Amino acid sequence: MSARRDRFLDIVQTLTRHGLGFALAYLQLEHHVPRNPLARHPAPPDGDSSLPERVRLALEDLGAVYVKLGQIVSTRPDLLPPAYAAELAKLQDASTPVAVEDLRAVVRDELGAAAGPLLESMAESPLATGSIGQAHLARLGGVDVVVKVRRPGVVEQINLDLEVLAELAKRAERASTAVAAFGVASLVEEFSDTLRAELDYLREARNAERFAENFADVPGIHVPRVLWEATTSRVLVLERIRGIKINDAAALRAAGMDTDELASRACEALLKMVFEDGFFHADPHPGNFFVEAGGSLGVIDFGMVGHIDEEFRAQLVRALVAVVERDERRLAASLARMCGASASADLEELERSLGRMLARYVGRPLSEVPLAPAILEVVGLLRRDRLRLPRDAALLAKMLVMADGLGKQVNPEFELTEALAPFTRRLVRESYSPAAIAERLKRLTLEGLRLGSDAPDLIRRLSDVLERGGFDVHLRAAELDRLMDRVERTGNRIVVGVVTAALITAVGELVGAQPRRWRHWPQALFRAGVGGVGALGGYLAWTARRAR
Repeated sequence: MSARRDRFLDIVQTLTRHGLGFALAYLQLEHHVPRNPLARHPAPPDGDSSLPERVRLALEDLGAVYVKLGQIVSTRPDLLPPAYAAELAKLQDASTPVAVEDLRAVVRDELGAAAGPLLESMAESPLATGSIGQAHLARLGGVDVVVKVRRPGVVEQINLDLEVLAELAKRAERASTAVAAFGVASLVEEFSDTLRAELDYLREARNAERFAENFADVPGIHVPRVLWEATTSRVLVLERIRGIKINDAAALRAAGMDTDELASRACEALLKMVFEDGFFHADPHPGNFFVEAGGSLGVIDFGMVGHIDEEFRAQLVRALVAVVERDERRLAASLARMCGASASADLEELERSLGRMLARYVGRPLSEVPLAPAILEVVGLLRRDRLRLPRDAALLAKMLVMADGLGKQVNPEFELTEALAPFTRRLVRESYSPAAIAERLKRLTLEGLRLGSDAPDLIRRLSDVLERGGFDVHLRAAELDRLMDRVERTGNRIVVGVVTAALITAVGELVGAQPRRWRHWPQALFRAGVGGVGALGGYLAWTARRAR
């Protein structure tokens, strides 16, 4: 409890130091704030700092978990405005290096007597430092390797921060309906699962091995080999990849490499992961791709991956068909289903926006549509309508945008949609093949059999409901608003009719009771009465005409 309380206080101090004290009310942390009112909203360290920049600096100060959170959220354009996503993408996963002796102690604890060769050859200076682990060059069994070692004590610190983060998310949802609408607590839970999985290096090793199997028959793609005899949940040993970074165009040209061919090969490998394997590298930035001396493309860093299942593949096919046919209604429905929206969701505004977007590309083949801007526009529309993509769909959108950027860094004339077109055609063709149709019919048959077996129970439950008094009818808010508008208009007409009838009756009775004296009444009063009757009668006639 003391550690949690100290962490809450640290969060308060960090937010106020960066001029983000207004967030304390959402997080229900005001009781941690000093009484000095200036402490709630102090001036930011740099008067020219933008709000997204101050958020990034605060996350950096809060440490590993919050840096990772910012990095992952920056890949979700369906959640963040572009300015925040661009700023958070600058977060670097670098930390203060751990003394090499402390890491050697971890290796010794994990491998025991087998640790000798690694300990003897392990370089003193780190190759890279991160919030979870640290990488060093070494040699094992005559092979140059990279050893990633988990930082001592990082699991306990991450677990504490994740508990605090989950509590903050729940408080923010209670304090703000806008925050609750985005499902921030479920996002934090998803992030916690992802981060805890990264703590286990065995998972990353299995990812690397699966990629190696998927590309075993593809020439020119090199996935490093896992040295399983020295790999545990805390230590990962991979074959070292040497080469030129794929975005160093000058060095590639000096080495005689064809940059056009490299850009196409890198993006085709990423598209194969998505459309053929259903298992893709979700962080394809240039630092994870190296061109080796023989021209092979080496791929590293397998901590963040995405999966494409059959259901998502089916929705993706429907969306692609809708794009080709310029059918904004079907496209909106497919996107909504991807986001988990109900079939009854109001998609009219989304349909109109998608229709305007598709109209800009009328008459152009899919290969000429600029993919990255189109994806970013679509996720912006989803964010506007508070539709949240599932994790793997968001990773796919981010991966395609990064792949397009990667290709353009290597070859400025590169367009990902040219490489994407054959994959999408094959995907659509396969989805309507006899085998695919037979598989869908098989699933429908099985579902029908399950429904048939459940029918007696459903009938009994229906009978119970009817015996207890029948069904409750629930109206959606939009339908209720329209119904109330009609009731209100009808009520207004009834009131106007009653008032009109009362005025007519009153004037008639007065004139009938004193027929000789009505000419002596004030003309203004008489005209007002007749005019009021005329106006109210005209209103009734007009509204009756509109109702018809």
